[in-house]
Amino acid sequence: MAAAYKRILLKLSGEALMGDDAYGINEEVVGRIVNDIAEVTRLGVQVGVVIGGGNIFRGMAGAASGMDRATADYMGMLATVMNAMALSDAMRRAGVVSRVQSALTMDQVVEPYIRGKAIRYLEDGRVVIFAAGTGNPFFTTDTAAALRGSEIGAEIVLKATKVDGVYTADPKKHPDATRYPKLSFDEAISRNLQVMDATAFALCRDQRLPINVFSIFKAGALKRVVTGEDEGTLVYC
Repeated sequence: MAAAYKRILLKLSGEALMGDDAYGINEEVVGRIVNDIAEVTRLGVQVGVVIGGGNIFRGMAGAASGMDRATADYMGMLATVMNAMALSDAMRRAGVVSRVQSALTMDQVVEPYIRGKAIRYLEDGRVVIFAAGTGNPFFTTDTAAALRGSEIGAEIVLKATKVDGVYTADPKKHPDATRYPKLSFDEAISRNLQVMDATAFALCRDQRLPINVFSIFKAGALKRVVTGEDEGTLVYC
């Protein structure tokens, strides 16, 4: 089946790497995610990945416990670098060529983020993993995904979550809640649906960059999204 997109930006939360564990990185879960990404690259899709760090440290939680918010956010960025390195190593073992680029400079560990080099890597068929968020405190990795997606010319941002789309209500609390197959940006705003954080959502809307929210734990979901099937919720311009 042919891919519907040539270049995508996949947003992975740090929590996605935990699986059912309380914290850290679950190797089995990471292996499944890597296999899903590999399957998509075999379709000829260029893949950029922005990864969170909530499985190791979350800046908002640190700030809530009394830590300086900027310090907590920088610690969260370092957690994303650890996750990016783990994901890249899992890709190496699976035969997928990847590169990690960090918004924070740490040359002995990973490359710095350079837009032109990232695009060349993508054109060469390498998966580019963007770490350290935007490199600035007070911004989430959702915003980093919107920013990097816009910078590299991605055709869509794919937000991988634990829920298979955007629902009329929390499906865990309301079993009768229904999934939206498609939504416009204006509909998502008017219905007060939390697709992404406000800054990220506004950036995607301004750049006319669609978003698809889907479950990374659903077998074959990433491929179905990339091939244009009815999977998750598509938020369009």
